[in-house]
Amino acid sequence: MINSLGIITLDPLYFLLVGPAMLLALWAQFRVKSTYHQTARVPARSGLTGAEAAARLLRANGISNVGIEQTEGVLSDHYDPSHKVLRLSPEVYHGTSLASLGIAAHEAGHAMQDRERYAPLVLRNGIVPFAAVGGNLASILFMIGAVMMASRSAAGQWLMLAAVGMFTLVVLFQLINLPVEFDASRRANVQLVSSGIVAPAEAPQVRRVLSAAAWTYIAATLTAVLTLLYFLIRSQQNSR
Repeated sequence: MINSLGIITLDPLYFLLVGPAMLLALWAQFRVKSTYHQTARVPARSGLTGAEAAARLLRANGISNVGIEQTEGVLSDHYDPSHKVLRLSPEVYHGTSLASLGIAAHEAGHAMQDRERYAPLVLRNGIVPFAAVGGNLASILFMIGAVMMASRSAAGQWLMLAAVGMFTLVVLFQLINLPVEFDASRRANVQLVSSGIVAPAEAPQVRRVLSAAAWTYIAATLTAVLTLLYFLIRSQQNSR
């Protein structure tokens, strides 16, 4: 926080509030990578690659305007609604493991949501630009405001309130993102089996990968909510 000289110091309250969520996020990342590497060694009986599985699911749902591309990175898979394209990491794009099929199907699930104008996805896409700006500026404005408050500047309180408002958009994005991601995973689990891409006996392995990924979304949401709580507490204390 800010000491009497206006010097930014580490704030124990921040680590007390947000620390548990940060630890949960680290555990979630570890679990995702561990589960992915385990199931990445289990080949799917269908022999399809992630790209082939995604293409089959898109066709089965009457989606013909979404492309499938390879992108760089590990677990960098995502659906780009503005360009209507699934971008799959090399291991998922070419991989024939149950992990590859599960991740590819999850991203295809987002394309299905987009085609149906799934309400939470529409809201999430609409708020993304504002949440991105809010996330980048909120901490900076909050610290500047705290420094100004330490020097008895009235403008500091307004900057801190602006930071709280901006970070509220980040929290809103994370809360909306939860049903979007959970629904995409639900679609993936159901349609992989119903389409015959994954056998019923293989489905639990796919669910393990997608369930592990779900914890990263939960941890991100919890971190955002607790960070906002920290901003609110400190802004109230500094206004007294």
